Amino acid sequence: MTNLRSTFRLGGIAVVTLSLAAALAGCTPTPESSATGENTTNTAAFEHIHGLGADPSTGTTYAGTHQGVWQIPTGLLPDSYLAGAPNDGRTQASASDGPAFDAMGFTVAAPGLLLASGHPGADESTLSAPNVGLISSTDAATTWSNLSLAGTTDFHDLDAVALPSGVLRVYGYDAADGTVSISDDDGATWSSGAAVGLRDLAADPANPDQVFATTESGLVRSDDAGRTFLPVPGAPMLYLIDVQDAAAGGGVVGIGPEGVVWHQDAEGEIWTRGGQTEGSPEALGFVGGSAPWLLAADRRGVVASDDFGLTWTVLVATQA
Repeated sequence: MTNLRSTFRLGGIAVVTLSLAAALAGCTPTPESSATGENTTNTAAFEHIHGLGADPSTGTTYAGTHQGVWQIPTGLLPDSYLAGAPNDGRTQASASDGPAFDAMGFTVAAPGLLLASGHPGADESTLSAPNVGLISSTDAATTWSNLSLAGTTDFHDLDAVALPSGVLRVYGYDAADGTVSISDDDGATWSSGAAVGLRDLAADPANPDQVFATTESGLVRSDDAGRTFLPVPGAPMLYLIDVQDAAAGGGVVGIGPEGVVWHQDAEGEIWTRGGQTEGSPEALGFVGGSAPWLLAADRRGVVASDDFGLTWTVLVATQA
């Protein structure tokens, strides 16, 4: 089954040498790109890319940005990308018809369901201010409905996994107080988890109680639904992470602060180094299924790889 989750950023990165500790503070300007690539779209909307995700029910790939949710062109990728999903056929990036809010947290939570958090745009009146709380869309980001925490909470990271009952467990990182929040009823009500200075979190779709996070001290893991975290022995220093689905064998996939891609075996004991992004990454999403497709946002724009970063296809080029 295709992994629907994506892992999302807290903020952009100015230069490759920026430390993980500095990045925990939030958004900084994204560097200009010298890459253009073929059959790509240049757009100023990708000043900050907060998240990447793909919906196998529609074949659409999304980017949550500082200027709303955009649909990413993947029509030129091979059929192994979102295999079995409708062919989106998109060759140009396009903004959704919905509000251009600052989607600080964003995830494709289930087929046809988008979850987001962040701040309303300067001219936006349909979303709560100063923080939108947790909002959802079932029409490709055209309209959004509040689920909870309207006006009070700004999740800088979101992830969702299905519980055995079919209800979604939603994990959110509340950057204001530095804690993980957990909802076991599709995002309606919340409980508090661990206080941890994290950069990125990702839950395991095969084990909803297991969630990983990147910190200044290294990769950590919780086996009690985000209430406590312990270091992962032997893990490389990672900046962005996701968890591969069962079809890909499971295990964490991540990118280090300087762009090196790493992936873990199903037993969690062996880490394999892959390729790397161009410059420090802004966002990472694992697209599961028949091939281990990765989506990333780096100095070039939005890029995709099916060989753990050894080669990349530029989908949307950052405007120079």
